Amino acid sequence: MPWYTENATTRMGRFFEKRQQMQRVTTTTEQITVAIAESNMLVLSAMSEIFDRDPRFSLVATASTAEGFLGTVMRVQVQIGIVDWNLPALGGQKLIEVLRDQADAPRILVYGEDAGDLPRKALAAGAAGFTPRNGPVEGLLDTCASVAEGQMVFPFLDVRELQNDPIHQLTKRERALLEALSRGLSNRQLSAEFEISSNTVKFHLSNLYEKLSVTSRTQAVAFFFSTQLGSRG
Repeated sequence: MPWYTENATTRMGRFFEKRQQMQRVTTTTEQITVAIAESNMLVLSAMSEIFDRDPRFSLVATASTAEGFLGTVMRVQVQIGIVDWNLPALGGQKLIEVLRDQADAPRILVYGEDAGDLPRKALAAGAAGFTPRNGPVEGLLDTCASVAEGQMVFPFLDVRELQNDPIHQLTKRERALLEALSRGLSNRQLSAEFEISSNTVKFHLSNLYEKLSVTSRTQAVAFFFSTQLGSRG
């Protein structure tokens, strides 16, 4: 049974002693600032209560939509964003992709079902961690703390192996350029489509080729189609 459906007294009593023990440690250190984006209001309320009671964290803001969360973290800087993958209406994946190109964006921890390929999709979108909705609340809190320390936390994946895949090193712009190359666009057409100068196109392509360890447009396109075929297998 998910932790947020348990009796509130039982749930909070289970954490009280542990939090008291941690109080002495965390009062001398800076709290981790957190913002939560969760579409289920019951879950959002329970998560807010849990983070408010944990002395390691300072809950700065909550939102029930992707757009609300984005507007908040663009105005108020926070360290960690906890995001429901199925947020309306933009969705968790698009939200993370937008934030990954922002200079002061929070590190994102996806909170979702541990089924299918969701953890891998979260990592590919740019998330720094994943924790299952049906897991213990301690797992959510401890994963959040680990992500704040700079760790990548994906319990169902070999993160080291995935990070060696060049496709995960590309920025959103570089991925879009690679996809455009696969459609046969010339540099002039790329310049028009992305509304950038021809010199900027060359700069981005140079970085793209370096990350993919290729030396030509043809090799880059071949790499693109090989990854597409691999993802369907």
